[in-house]
Order: sequence, then structure tokens, then C-alpha cells
Amino acid sequence: MARRKKTSPLEDILDLLSLLPWWVCLVLAAVTYIVLSNLAVPIKPSDIQGQGGAMVGAMMQKAIIHGLATIGQYLVPLMCLIAAAISAWRRKQRRELIAGVSEAESADALDGMNWREFEILVGESYRHQGYQVAELGGAGPDGGVDLLLTKGNEKFFVQCKQWKAYKVGVTTVRELYGVMAAKGATGGFVVTSGRFTTDAVEFAQGRNIELVDGPRLFAMIQRARRTGTSSSPPIAADSPAQAQQPEATAVTTAQTSSPDCPRCGASMQLRTARQGANTGSNFWGCTTYPKCRGTRAAG
Repeated sequence: MARRKKTSPLEDILDLLSLLPWWVCLVLAAVTYIVLSNLAVPIKPSDIQGQGGAMVGAMMQKAIIHGLATIGQYLVPLMCLIAAAISAWRRKQRRELIAGVSEAESADALDGMNWREFEILVGESYRHQGYQVAELGGAGPDGGVDLLLTKGNEKFFVQCKQWKAYKVGVTTVRELYGVMAAKGATGGFVVTSGRFTTDAVEFAQGRNIELVDGPRLFAMIQRARRTGTSSSPPIAADSPAQAQQPEATAVTTAQTSSPDCPRCGASMQLRTARQGANTGSNFWGCTTYPKCRGTRAAG
């Protein structure tokens, strides 16, 4: 997956400004133009006070300020206007990405995205869960971390892997754990459009690292879009034991509502296990089984 190339200081400033809401950029454009245009007025001899060397120093200072303000009165507001356009475009792009995936029928909708779109989508899915999201793009000093999530005094690192045909291995999870320990993060998430190896799943257990595969991300987005709330609790991570749903029969129940499937977002049906260690116990099974084998504990 390609990463962003090194950028110039001007591009970095634009990128930083574009993180602000578009209307804030417009206000900054107006304010900076007013301030700098007042500083760019021609220098009058009466404005220079002092004698000898002091007068020369004051004149040079005024000339430097005048020169910078003359250029800056147009350049800085222009940069703010460009940043406002980028901010508005990104906001529109986020809405379209969320809408497109939430209206799709399966997690295959994630496969056609590039890495940048995928990171934006992941960030939006966590915004809907109440996190503040900072997009780092894997280019910062945090060891390839793509997103920084904050909630209260807690911070979480997110690595995004837009890999369609590959499973994310234990190396990626181990690297994130090392960064978490070094930076004092509360927890971490590894999000992929594909799957995780068994070693990766086992390593993440008990280390405050949550693994989110394509079907689960798809379900998170659909749930956030459907409920329109940012207080949705995180979906429990799938365990290897849930990879295969046991044969089961539907259980008649008086309940009027059922949970959503953690894999595909479809409704679930209360079932009774007919074999295995949990024979006779109830659990929630996806109504699209055997196409989807998502389960939830009942009770």
C-alpha cells in the first residue's frame, strides 16, 4: 500500500489548515488580509524616529515588515481560501464514502477504495463512536500510526491496512503494540479490509488491541449510519471459536427486537446449539446463515 510522499513546508501548512472546518479557514482569510494589509501601507519618513544607527535600524525593520506584509496580504489569505476548499471537499468526500458503504450490500464495497479513502472511512467510523480523530497518514513519528483517537484523557492508535487479497499477520500487530507501549497509549486498533491470521488474533488477546476486519468494519459503518448516533458501543472482537457457527435451530421468542450481526450488520435470530461444548445453550445467530456465520452471546 503506497504512502504519501514527502511534502514541502507550504504543503504541510495547507494540510494543517485544511484540518480546520472550512468556515474557520474563511474567517482566517478575512482576518489575515485585514491585519497584513494595514501593515503593508507605505512607510512615511515621519514614522521613523530616532537618530543615527537607531534610525537606520528602525527603517530596516519597517522595510522588512512592509515587504513581508505586502506579499503576505495576498498569499496568506489565498492559502486559507485553498485550505477552506480542501476542507469542504474532504467533508463532502467523507459523507459520500460513509453513504456509499452504508448503502452497499456487502463488505466488498471496501475493496475498490485506495488507501487514503480507506483511512478516511475508518476515521469516520470511529467519529460516529464518539472519538476525536486526528489523521496522521502514517507519516508522523508514531511508527506508522495512521489515526490518533482520543476520548477524554485516553488516546488510542489505529493502523489501517487496505489489503484486499492478504491476511494481516502478527508482525503488524506486534509493531503497533510496541508503539503503544512507547507512547503510553491506552489501546490500539488494527483495521483491514481483509482478514487476520490466527497468530495475529492470538497475540492481540489481552493486550488492549482490537482487530477489525472488513466485515466487521462494514457492520460498524452500517450501524453508525442507521442509528445516527455517536454513542454506539464498540462491537466485541470475533474470537477464533466464532469462525464456524454450529448447527442450530431457531428458538421461538417473545422478544420484539434483536441485536445486529457483528459481521454483516443484518438482524439476528435466537438459536439453540445442537452440538459441541455449548449444546442446549442459546445464542444469537445471523439470519443470513450460512452466508454469514456471525454470532453473539445470548442473555
